[in-house]
Amino acid sequence: MTILTEGKDGPVILSPEQVDELGAALDELRARVVADLGERDRDYIYNIIRTQRGFEIAGRGLMYLGFLPPFWLAGVAALGVSKILDNMEIGHNVMHGQYDWMRERGINSREFDWDTVCPADQWKHSHNYMHHTYTNIHEMDRDIGYGILRIDEGQKWHPYYLGNPVYAFLLMVLFEWGVMVHDLEADNIVKGKRKWSDLKPLLKGQGKKAGKQVLKDYVMFPALTGPLFVHTLVGNVAANLVRNVWTYSIIFCGHFPSGVQTFTKDETAEETRGEWYVRQMLGSANIRGSRLFHIMSGNLSHQIEHHLFPDLPANRYPEIAPEVKALAEKYGLPYNTGRFSKQIGSVWAKIFQLALPDRLVKRAPKPGVIVMRNRKATEVGV
Repeated sequence: MTILTEGKDGPVILSPEQVDELGAALDELRARVVADLGERDRDYIYNIIRTQRGFEIAGRGLMYLGFLPPFWLAGVAALGVSKILDNMEIGHNVMHGQYDWMRERGINSREFDWDTVCPADQWKHSHNYMHHTYTNIHEMDRDIGYGILRIDEGQKWHPYYLGNPVYAFLLMVLFEWGVMVHDLEADNIVKGKRKWSDLKPLLKGQGKKAGKQVLKDYVMFPALTGPLFVHTLVGNVAANLVRNVWTYSIIFCGHFPSGVQTFTKDETAEETRGEWYVRQMLGSANIRGSRLFHIMSGNLSHQIEHHLFPDLPANRYPEIAPEVKALAEKYGLPYNTGRFSKQIGSVWAKIFQLALPDRLVKRAPKPGVIVMRNRKATEVGV
């Protein structure tokens, strides 16, 4: 198969037939994995759950010795790991329906709730539906900037964005709260596009869920340690901070490093299955790392594979990544991956650069892909 290019560094051009072939190959890959799901996947998720609970028990227990700095630090570390595993490798993946095929209570997407302030149903709407359906489409995917940041050149600059680095830092340290209010679309309220009256059911759910989390982490467990109340309270705040910084960093590395592309509504109108796959591949990025690193990231270090197959068990992503990369190379598509320091560095560089007016910053060229559609030729990310 020949991929046409415009000059040495010109954009890749995919014909409708090539896009359909790519889509069929990815459908076949997904079908193979689904047919192979079984006991080892079940064992994997239950081993992760046991590990997470072990770290939580250890962390809670160590807080009873929190007056000794080494034990306090160990307790914070154990609780931080517990919360990361709960949110990333368990909560995020279970609520994507990755284990619904098991038909077992406790790990079913319809029933599962996680150790964070965002109600599960609201997260599934803003993330599973809005983000994964309309990935990186301006005015549709609200994860582009989270209604707070300028994270892509397609967002028009405004003096407000001079505070971009500050907003990003605050979102990082308060990430669970940012995720909670995401579905409120606060920026649309400010613009008059959404009424406060529309938010009553969302606010009620958020108040109930956040209230339970605050009571658990900042009242009940500290109270159980008696005279060490303050030590335990500060420890729980620190553990949540560890979880927030880590999850923010992994998620931003998977969506906003250099080379990730965004799209317009016109470019993606009436998408075929193959075109949807191409958009997912161009709109996400991976992070290289060890097996432990992948587990601690909820395997979202394989964000490309996750966006292609969000309902496949995430422990399968490392196995299928070589095939996905090979398909990208076959069709001339970029496969955006790099070590953590490289990806997070490019994210923060972008946050600082996009705080400034366009005339003050020289933009790096993006790799271009032109998808020739039966309806019209659509140029993506050029």
